Amino acid sequence: MVKVEGGTYGALYRAPDEPSRISVDAFLMAVDPVTNQQFLDFVMENPKWRRSNVSPLFASEAYLHHWASDSTLGVAHPEQPVTNVSWFAAQAYARWADARLPTVAEWEYVAGASSTSADGRSDPEFLAGVLSATNAPGGGPLGLTGNSPANYWGIRDMHGLVWEWTSDFNSALVTGESRGDSGLDRKLFCGAGVIGASDFTDYAAFLRFSYRGGLSASYAGSRLGFRIARSLPPPS
Repeated sequence: MVKVEGGTYGALYRAPDEPSRISVDAFLMAVDPVTNQQFLDFVMENPKWRRSNVSPLFASEAYLHHWASDSTLGVAHPEQPVTNVSWFAAQAYARWADARLPTVAEWEYVAGASSTSADGRSDPEFLAGVLSATNAPGGGPLGLTGNSPANYWGIRDMHGLVWEWTSDFNSALVTGESRGDSGLDRKLFCGAGVIGASDFTDYAAFLRFSYRGGLSASYAGSRLGFRIARSLPPPS
């Protein structure tokens, strides 16, 4: 993991009474998405998350279906990002690794960094490259982790390799009233009403938010993976 210094993130969607920029505290984020080999190590130590054992409440039928078996990867390369994992499984892995999933704000904050700047969103060339990577055809085999250049924070493959789970993956698509509701767990299963967008220039961000808004927590997809993060202790 590498340290990401705190800053502010311009949320794509916000309620009228919310600030235009959200504060993001410093935190740690994994340089690369979790790989097949890393997830295999996890399921070997946690049998209930093996493909043949996982509860259908926590993962769809597609869960790890690209592996040869519970304990062998087959044609899935060890250094490819693991996919076909549900939000529940990603959360369980993160806890096992003494970590967590990044929040939407953290993920988008890091994703907005170019190779030379912590905020590349005012750079048309950077935005065009992100959009091109996001829209790249997805029918071929996945690439391996670690082969793309690192961004300003030293983090790789934020765009174009896989979509990634976040801890609050569709929280930005609920109404302001829903955010204050005590029953927030329902956000993990369906998106609610879209509030006004604050920025119409970053179309790749629209695609990410739209994708997240259509997810359910048990879904497992062939281009959906995750990476882990860790909070830093508060300054003494």
